[in-house]
Amino acid sequence: MLDRYSLKVLKPLLAKLAAFLRRKGIGADQITIVSFGVGLLGVFFIARHHYLLGGLLILLNRLGDGIDGTLARIDGTTDRGAFLDICLDFLFYSAVVLGFALADPARNGLAAAFLIFSFVGTGSSFLAYAIMAERRSLADQRLPEKGFYYLGGLAEGTETIIFFIIICLFPPLFPVLAWIFGVICLLSTAARIIYGYNTLG
Repeated sequence: MLDRYSLKVLKPLLAKLAAFLRRKGIGADQITIVSFGVGLLGVFFIARHHYLLGGLLILLNRLGDGIDGTLARIDGTTDRGAFLDICLDFLFYSAVVLGFALADPARNGLAAAFLIFSFVGTGSSFLAYAIMAERRSLADQRLPEKGFYYLGGLAEGTETIIFFIIICLFPPLFPVLAWIFGVICLLSTAARIIYGYNTLG
């Protein structure tokens, strides 16, 4: 729900950073890959109970995710860049949850499994609709600059980042918050399925 607002706020900063990196000869795909590596490093630190450092690296990963898209739009978006970006995004989201499961399997394991299950729902419904929208040449009026049709929901990127920040700041609350956020993700999945089924009919 919040992505359209957060992107507007961050757009000037992302544009400046992207322009700087472009002058240095750095491409969007390079940023995507490096950001993914930074995110996985954050997962490693979370698994080792260094939650604040892990949270900082998660934020750097998300900053890189914003920069690579902005940089791609400067140089011209490509299908392979959009493909790489979305694949690594979804892997990263699940990896963060895995990090908390590894940090305390007995306490966090079941909640982490449920949350990853809910992420499969949000991710699959998002991508499935994007494929059908592409086939039908449906334009996304809300976020037209995205490489995929950006079907919204209760839990989008901004909400997920906020959730990650909270669990890094308060790791003992992970099980409760994971169950709550998982339910929100499942509600988003149900809404997307109903919307997609009706729209594509």
